[in-house]
Amino acid sequence: MSNKSSFPSPISILMLVIIIAAVSTWLLPAGQYNRLSVSEDKSFVVTAPSGETRLPFTQGTLESLGIGIPIQKFIDGDIRKPVSIPGTYQKLEKNQQGFIDVLNAPIKGIMESIDIILFILIIGGFMYVFNETGAMVKGITWLSHTMRGREPMLIGILTSILSFFAASYGMAEEALVFYPILVPLFLAAGYDLLVPLAIIFGGTSIGCIASFSNPFSVIIASNAAGINWMDGLTERLLLWGIVTGLLIWYILRYAAKVKKDPSNSLVFKIDGEVKPPYEVNISQAATTPKLELQTKLLLLIYLATFLVMIGGVVFLKWWTLEMSALFLSSSILIAVITRMNERVFTQEFIKGAESLLSVAFIVGVARGVTIILTEGNVSDSILYYAANMMQGVPPALFILSLLVFYLFFSLFIQSSSGMAVLTMPIIGALAVIVNIPGREIVNSYLYGMCIMSFVAPTGLILPSLALVNVSLKVWLKFITPLACDAAGALLGVFGGGDSVLSVFGRGNLMLCSSQDLLHMPCYLLIFA
Repeated sequence: MSNKSSFPSPISILMLVIIIAAVSTWLLPAGQYNRLSVSEDKSFVVTAPSGETRLPFTQGTLESLGIGIPIQKFIDGDIRKPVSIPGTYQKLEKNQQGFIDVLNAPIKGIMESIDIILFILIIGGFMYVFNETGAMVKGITWLSHTMRGREPMLIGILTSILSFFAASYGMAEEALVFYPILVPLFLAAGYDLLVPLAIIFGGTSIGCIASFSNPFSVIIASNAAGINWMDGLTERLLLWGIVTGLLIWYILRYAAKVKKDPSNSLVFKIDGEVKPPYEVNISQAATTPKLELQTKLLLLIYLATFLVMIGGVVFLKWWTLEMSALFLSSSILIAVITRMNERVFTQEFIKGAESLLSVAFIVGVARGVTIILTEGNVSDSILYYAANMMQGVPPALFILSLLVFYLFFSLFIQSSSGMAVLTMPIIGALAVIVNIPGREIVNSYLYGMCIMSFVAPTGLILPSLALVNVSLKVWLKFITPLACDAAGALLGVFGGGDSVLSVFGRGNLMLCSSQDLLHMPCYLLIFA
């Protein structure tokens, strides 16, 4: 018997957040910064409440506006979203969001997210077409027999890989494709649905914290703050190793408890006996199955699809259009190789898309929160007044306040690039006044936003939960001790000295005992 009815559904949670955002448009002052964007004819366009102004497409224009971003970033297309211009905040007439706006927000969010939604639906179709061949069951059975007794090693390897992808190039939405692969594998190994969720979503989220070359977060944020993105690279690489190792240890500890006694499963205790939303066939064969040539070819196509997707994103600047086309073409190729009946192919593809329809809706509805705040003209007001509050404070307190600011603001904006171009030009200008190194501003942004990504309903947690059919209550119970330790460690970093020079600056790494529910160790950086 499932207990999930005692906790609101993901879409209900998001609608509640939309309502709260709408209420804020009645309570908070309205205002807006001018925005800088690039037109199709390669000129800068400044958008203000009074209208648009065109400016020369030169580095001098950027410098005159107080924006320290190299113009090459605009030429290469690394910065695609409008950039906030420091010192241009203007109060506007309130545009309170009412009942109709609340109803329109999720619909607008779905319309704005249609590229990601279609990507998710096509992934579902691809998975069902592939499952129809039987190659998945045979491959999972073979892998579960091959890795029998070495599942902890597999957990460590997969978590490290996903964390590395997130930290290096910003893997996020792409990771959704791995759930139908890993869920059957770990269920067959005797674990629960929380283990693959922790590996995939936890791995990509923990990698985000220590992003060292992520073009969608650390590089854009550094450029917007007017610093070299490699400033602090060594420290972030070291931090990546620490936090990734800590997550692996945390997952292994939980996984061992579940395998030893399934009644220790948080999923079972809170949600009861649940199954993932898509069909999972787990063979209980006693012997390792022999993989035929066609099965090996299908599995190779399956693996190559993901590798090509990753290569396309990293090297060819692919995004949802190209990735969707890749999975669609792979689905067709699989049907041709197996001589699948056209009617069967169409039915399975549509059935797969239907299986992930709820996930797609969650992604779109989450975008509605940002739409309410933007159309209500309060997102910039939150930034403006928060920035003003931080002027004139001591450096250590400034950084600490900035971390808290990003923790809060990330509840509403989970786009790393969007957050960077919205806040970094403003916060970067303040950092110069307070005499704070730019890398510390970027670190505050990374830590605050990425720690909150573990639980922010506007991020990928709700779609991820929908893919494994686990409630938010289960995830919160699992991740809260780890997230609190991470936040506490970073707060210790920022609050541990009279001045903050770098993440690891003049610090000494010390191991201490955390007083959370699982008594897991945490890492604190104590400044000399």
